[in-house]
Amino acid sequence: MRNVVLNRPADIVKARTAGALAAQVLDMITEHVKPGVTTESLDRLCHDFIVEVLKTTPANLGYMDYPKTILTSVNEVVCHGIPSSRVLEDGDILNIDVAVLEDGWYGDTSRMYFVGEPSAEARRLVETTHEALWAGIRVVRPGATLGDVGHAIQQVAHAAGFSVVREYCGHGIGKIYHDEPQVLHYGQPGQGLRLKTGMIFTIEPMLNAGQRHVRTLADRWTVVTRDRALSAQWEHMVAVTEEGFEVLTQ
Repeated sequence: MRNVVLNRPADIVKARTAGALAAQVLDMITEHVKPGVTTESLDRLCHDFIVEVLKTTPANLGYMDYPKTILTSVNEVVCHGIPSSRVLEDGDILNIDVAVLEDGWYGDTSRMYFVGEPSAEARRLVETTHEALWAGIRVVRPGATLGDVGHAIQQVAHAAGFSVVREYCGHGIGKIYHDEPQVLHYGQPGQGLRLKTGMIFTIEPMLNAGQRHVRTLADRWTVVTRDRALSAQWEHMVAVTEEGFEVLTQ
């Protein structure tokens, strides 16, 4: 494992700026998520907003040859869904994941959206995943461990009868998009890397309504639940501060 970067206060200011820009994209797109629109049209809106309004750089476009600005994961898609001509339908649930590069610093965040009126189970999955994200965030402080974070997330998920995807995790972020440490969304209290002031990483749990197992489609990006059950994800960037934590993508 590479050394985990400990950022100075001036660095966290830059990460906060990038995180806030990414969050603005998700705020902007909210009113456009509705039945009848395509995920490709949402991608175009986000691209133009990032470039023309925020005057910054879409970080996903071209990253490892990824072809779009945002990732759009609908229903059984766990993560990395590619925007396309797919038309959103009433009752769908959608994750939009966006990243920007501002002044050499990455901002990365994702959130869930309801398309029209979701089923009760879909709503419960989305709300529980959000609750699990915040359970993980709330244990972040100097001296805590990544095992504490993962355990907090896992407890919320399992108590609600949902499973935690294990193949994908949060990551260190700053001047490098995907850096150390890897932030697992399951774990044991007291185990794993001990957190220190200045660390910045994402927490981004993926919870499935069915089994935790996933598979990747032929496009080499789109990850779906193997049993085709619904999946949900939320993501924030978090800095470890002397007092505890700061969410950089509010």
